[in-house]
Amino acid sequence: MSRLKDVMAGVLDSARNLFNKRKKLFITAFASILLASALIGIVVGVKSRNSSSSHNDEQPQSITSSSTTAHSIVKSSCSSTLYPELCYSTITSHPDVTKKVKSQKDAIEVAVNITAKAVQQSYIKIEKLTHRKGLTKREVGALKDCLEMVSETLEELSDVTKGLEEYRTKKSLKQHANDLKTLMSSAITDQETCLDGFSHDDADKKVRKELLKSEENVEKMCSIALAMICNMTNADLANEMKINGRNLKENDDVWPEWLSGKDRKLLQSGTVTPNVVVAADGSGNYKTVAAAVAAAPSKSKTRYVIRIKAGVYRENVEVTSGKTNLMFIGDGRRNTIITGSRSVKGGSTTFESSTVAIVGDGFLARDITFQNTAGASNHQAVALRVGSDLSAFYQCDMLAYQDTLYVHKNRQFYINCFIAGTVDFIFGNAAVVFQDCDIHARRPDSGQKNMLTAQGRTDANQNTGIVIQKCRIGATSDLLPVQGSFPTYLGRPWKEYSRTVIMQSTISNVINPAGWFPWDGNFALNTLYYGEYQNTGAGAGTSGRVNWKGYKVITSSSEAQGFTPGSFVGGGSWLRATGFPFSLGL
Repeated sequence: MSRLKDVMAGVLDSARNLFNKRKKLFITAFASILLASALIGIVVGVKSRNSSSSHNDEQPQSITSSSTTAHSIVKSSCSSTLYPELCYSTITSHPDVTKKVKSQKDAIEVAVNITAKAVQQSYIKIEKLTHRKGLTKREVGALKDCLEMVSETLEELSDVTKGLEEYRTKKSLKQHANDLKTLMSSAITDQETCLDGFSHDDADKKVRKELLKSEENVEKMCSIALAMICNMTNADLANEMKINGRNLKENDDVWPEWLSGKDRKLLQSGTVTPNVVVAADGSGNYKTVAAAVAAAPSKSKTRYVIRIKAGVYRENVEVTSGKTNLMFIGDGRRNTIITGSRSVKGGSTTFESSTVAIVGDGFLARDITFQNTAGASNHQAVALRVGSDLSAFYQCDMLAYQDTLYVHKNRQFYINCFIAGTVDFIFGNAAVVFQDCDIHARRPDSGQKNMLTAQGRTDANQNTGIVIQKCRIGATSDLLPVQGSFPTYLGRPWKEYSRTVIMQSTISNVINPAGWFPWDGNFALNTLYYGEYQNTGAGAGTSGRVNWKGYKVITSSSEAQGFTPGSFVGGGSWLRATGFPFSLGL
């Protein structure tokens, strides 16, 4: 691995411990690493120039040819991005571009390394702002959110670098492609999440303005890397398919392939031996869920099961990125309830308002209710936030009002769950599928409209979106008598490339005939992708739907197939879940 990758890895190790060590020690180490990185860059640049000077005397034709080849590869690679000029100028300015870039994959690796340095610089700017006097509680929280996003972005970029090094070796080509696209899609989302924390009032927006340039630069660099990855992997997959002379077929099984047979049994079985038990009455190993999570092993490669006995747990819980492969098992969604009441009106950011936040990859949960009781008048108040890759929820309830379920990023799967809320109550930028779920609008605050979804895709190359398949869309008992006074819609576009598909679901008359609602004027109406396929019920008719360029009634089964879990979040075929009484494929 090159010196630059070593530097990035060192930064990452520090970033992973961001919230576990004293800030001063971290910043000192971080600054030292950045200084070392800068010195290495200077040395490399000097060596490169000296080397070029020497070789220009001896072999000018060879060097010129090598430089021309590298620049040609970069130009070709950059042509597929949304920012070709920025891409070309940034990568060719790298001191070792001639030596490093021999292929399209090399160009991507250089782009990712340059992006990592931009993220490091962004961290310094954010950290300096945390020392500013006169910050509000929410501004302090938003800056903390940004530091967390920086840490996660560095980890994602490190994983992309590793994935590129192992490309076409340790995994199937399709799995490699999906993993790399997911990581870069999440890195883009991180930057948006940082900025979103400063969008609640005018005071917040002043701080946002100071961060905007550096965050947008990082986001553009992430977009460049994502586009190049999509171009490379899509071409390789097409060639592989052509050579094999066949298409990979999806079948109708319920669970995505990344759920092992053992995990599927855990989700289905009512008799699982837990590693620890949480009981509010003191009869278990811990009295709080947070205590059990804190004591769980870090970076576990095996499943660690936390049973949460019946009770109401009034606490905020975070499963951090280091707590991987955890599973929560409750005593039933009506019996095991984790509840909180943080809200934006109460001074939190939307991100930190969540009662339960799941970040560690490979998380599973069943038979639990996640709740936020802040109420309809306290604005954004999240019951459950999920950024865990390859996570799944079975027979769980998510109850709140505005912004109930934050499907933040990465690949997620929900089956037989109940989600209730008012404004944008399923929102975020994950690649997520809901199957056999009940999704119900509640009575909102006076003058409000209900929006089931607010999807946040910002880049056309992101593999993200909300898919609602074979679900039941309706209203809760408090909304039913007055639903005529509170219009309810399937969704509205939170970001420019918002993508949501409702298919094979039952839609009640709670949904307005127009189906969808604009965010702000004509924003995103041409670039979004909203689709409906084979829905039934009083609210499923499409004759009165919006006439936006980005909206369509899907008529092709092959197009709809692309939004089934096997294609959209599983990355491959589906495995039959033995013992489960029904199948939910197309």
